[in-house]
Amino acid sequence: MSGFLGKALDRFVTIVEMDRRIIFLCIFISVAIPLFFPMGFPIQPSKEVVTLYEAVEALPVGSVVYLAADLDPGSMPELYPMMEAGMRHMFRKNLKVVAGCLWPAAPPLVDEAFRDIGIGEYNKTYGVDFVNLGFKEGREVVMVSLGKSIPETFPADYRGTPVGSIPMMEGIETIHDIDLIFNVSAGYPGTKEWVQQVQSRFDIRIVAGVTAVSAPEFYPYIQSGQLAGLLGGLAGAAEYEVLLRQPGSGVKGMDAQSLGHLVIVGFIILGNLIFIIGRRRRGPDHD
Repeated sequence: MSGFLGKALDRFVTIVEMDRRIIFLCIFISVAIPLFFPMGFPIQPSKEVVTLYEAVEALPVGSVVYLAADLDPGSMPELYPMMEAGMRHMFRKNLKVVAGCLWPAAPPLVDEAFRDIGIGEYNKTYGVDFVNLGFKEGREVVMVSLGKSIPETFPADYRGTPVGSIPMMEGIETIHDIDLIFNVSAGYPGTKEWVQQVQSRFDIRIVAGVTAVSAPEFYPYIQSGQLAGLLGGLAGAAEYEVLLRQPGSGVKGMDAQSLGHLVIVGFIILGNLIFIIGRRRRGPDHD
């Protein structure tokens, strides 16, 4: 048996030494397959994700959510699944969604998500159930200005329609007419500024989805009660989808990431086995 194993390992070593692209191909396949055929790895929602889910779930029908979409194409793999899951949750509960962006590349991404989720999945109507106000330069100044007047801050929506003529915006004058802010943030300006400039100033509930690398920065805001919930990276998006019982791109992405990690760990273990067995066969004089 040991002879057979030794020959097999010798052959494997030969293959790897001939072309290491075999390893890259294995990792590519392991990452690609779950995107088309989800594996269903177990996902346990964290406390921060559960509190975010409960904050949206507690809103009565017809409540208004301000979707602060502060992202760009570079952060889409992590943040876009969060935005999609948030929209599914809001539209499923028949909430009104007003989207505004402080990042110039965000409005088309919001429009695409509204089209796919709002219109495609829930048959919602633009101007009645949701509005995309588009981009406004000014960062923290825009945030504070929403507390004085939303129509003056965003005189027209992303399509150029005067905000005053949009049916859904009737009665939504300031941030005080908003029941919850759902912020999706890739950096500055983003969650930290929404908490500092809006939550503290106007005492409005905020939940947020942020990149995995920045998530630890916001846990103190959860502990202080300044954030009502938090999604951290792609894992947070997947946990949110599990709570919604609607697996989407977040769950698929985590399946791909998990299987890719398993394959890498497998190669690390195999590589060490080959090294140990090879050293024993060569003897101590060759170390």
